[in-house]
Amino acid sequence: MTVKAKKHLGQHFLNDEIIAEKIADSLTGNNYDNVLEIGPGMGVLTKYLLKKKYTTSVIEIDRESVEYLQVHYLNLSSRIINDNFLKIDISKIYESKQFAIIGNFPYNISSQIVFKTIENKAQIPELCGMFQKEVAKRITEKEGNKTYGIISVLTQAFYDAEYLFTVPPTVFNPPPRVDSGVIRLTRKKDYSLPVDESFFFKVVKTAFNQRRKTLRNSLKSLQLSDKLREDVIFAKRPEQLSVQEFITLTQKIANDVT
Repeated sequence: MTVKAKKHLGQHFLNDEIIAEKIADSLTGNNYDNVLEIGPGMGVLTKYLLKKKYTTSVIEIDRESVEYLQVHYLNLSSRIINDNFLKIDISKIYESKQFAIIGNFPYNISSQIVFKTIENKAQIPELCGMFQKEVAKRITEKEGNKTYGIISVLTQAFYDAEYLFTVPPTVFNPPPRVDSGVIRLTRKKDYSLPVDESFFFKVVKTAFNQRRKTLRNSLKSLQLSDKLREDVIFAKRPEQLSVQEFITLTQKIANDVT
């Protein structure tokens, strides 16, 4: 019995055991015992997770893959969740416990998985996953680069982001048209912001929505005072600002409008 990859689910099954083990080994195991694998498919990564000390659960939207896992991984059967990770209430799985996320993520929802991780950062100290290489680079990119953007800043405000290694298309069935990249996100010791989080998100998104303009122009909709607009930071473009500078920028604007 095998599972046929479904295009509408963005499935590309990893078939390289060495890479699967390498991804599993990317987890540090710091500050958690539970691991949730997203999109296990036929379990090539799952088997290596089950060899480790973690209590591994998997969440899979594809019913055919769930049936395959139930037959071939009997010791996992009670921890197979047939659901959509993006829609599920995480507290129903782990209550308030800490857990890590891992997976060969479908390209079409990989960014959304990162954003949901950020939303639930209080419970998720670590994420290791495979993305389209372009997306993996964007998440881990630093300021001063054209690929640095919204997802870079919002992720790195709460997590240390590392690009670990590149994976070629040839190790997948069916092979994607692009390279993949594996990254690790490790939650910062102090992951609370000294500014209102929702306002920080708004400032970052507003700035990058017109990334070619200086902040003085891209942030006009925030009704900045003339005095604040004279601050040197507003002469920069969003891609020039580090995460810390975005936090400082948000503080300046918050103090200006209150």
